[in-house]
Amino acid sequence: MTVEHDLLDLVAARRGHFRLESGHHAELWLELDTLFVQPVKLRPLVAQLAASLRDQDIAGVCGPLVGGAFLAQELAGSLNLDFFFTQRVIPSESGELYRAHYGLPATLQNRVSGRRIAIVDDVISAGSAVRGSYAALQACGAHPVVVGALLLLGSAAERHFQSEGLPLNVVSRMDFDLWVPAECPLCAAGIPLEDPSAASSAPARLA
Repeated sequence: MTVEHDLLDLVAARRGHFRLESGHHAELWLELDTLFVQPVKLRPLVAQLAASLRDQDIAGVCGPLVGGAFLAQELAGSLNLDFFFTQRVIPSESGELYRAHYGLPATLQNRVSGRRIAIVDDVISAGSAVRGSYAALQACGAHPVVVGALLLLGSAAERHFQSEGLPLNVVSRMDFDLWVPAECPLCAAGIPLEDPSAASSAPARLA
């Protein structure tokens, strides 16, 4: 079995027509809340990601709540680095892409200033959460130098971070289609749209 299938066995996957946190539409939704229920099954994959970050000369690891923060804490402990996390700010109701914003808790903002930081998330699709975390870290004077993930869905996030000059270290990749709303074939086919990432007090789990 491939790594991506091993990961997908730990989560609930649904097919349909979904709006992601980024505002894109997709036909696959992953409920990632069960991913960390059995940490022992993830340990070899976390170790692979940790090994890819060892030569990055980083001082800390930051992840968006919730799954990215769980992963960041595991990596920080493994690499003997500081751990940081970002929290999602409830987005506006506008239809713009990447409308969600992320911020570091006030008590952590001074502690990232001037330091080289890795940004990680459990699974990255369009990359809304890691893009938001990147902006939040920069606003606090940090120097994000690498992005990491256990699973990368598609290529949208990789293209973005390549344009920013940041490497993207991932354990596994999987093909993944996403569309801007105006070009979504599922909309054109009249398939009802679900919005699991709608604004709420809880962070979305697929961005």
